[in-house]
Amino acid sequence: MGRRARSSPPESSKLIGAVEAARPVQVVAIDIPIGLPDTSVRRADLLARARVGPRWPSVFLTPTRAALLAGSHAEASAINRGRSGAGISAQAYGLRTKLLEVDRWITTTTRRVVEVHPEVSFAALAGAPLTVSKRSSAGITLADELGPAGHAGIDDILDAAVAAWTARRVANGQAEHIPDPAETFGDSHPAAIWI
Repeated sequence: MGRRARSSPPESSKLIGAVEAARPVQVVAIDIPIGLPDTSVRRADLLARARVGPRWPSVFLTPTRAALLAGSHAEASAINRGRSGAGISAQAYGLRTKLLEVDRWITTTTRRVVEVHPEVSFAALAGAPLTVSKRSSAGITLADELGPAGHAGIDDILDAAVAAWTARRVANGQAEHIPDPAETFGDSHPAAIWI
């Protein structure tokens, strides 16, 4: 199938290199599914939807590997429907390049890489699912100068911050993951979302 072919390192490798110039990186938390299903819906996605309550639409169901390799959204949706019983959104199909890039990268990196979902981590941090969008500034105070991060949207900055919170919990042995134990598919990558 050729999916393990070498490619240029993803943006995450460049970012990790920049961070490691200042301090060692113990855990990389990434908001991209790890462990692509073959013929089913991932339990991690279903459990994440349950954890975020009214914000459940923010958790998309990870497409099957075959769907991600399709040449069009219509073809991908038909393939996914045949394999898992559901089509896929245009947004999920639009992320296929990143999903497959991470899928290749995790087989070449020596770092510990875990999957996170910001909404799930925010719910854990808040003690309950969020009821408002992160795009609002209600109750959020940020520094006036965020450096290069200031060019990103507030929701992206907050997602990165809560992913770092989760990575620290993983590094300190305080995190949990759903499901427990993790699922595995044909790629043998543990499919679990860390919190």
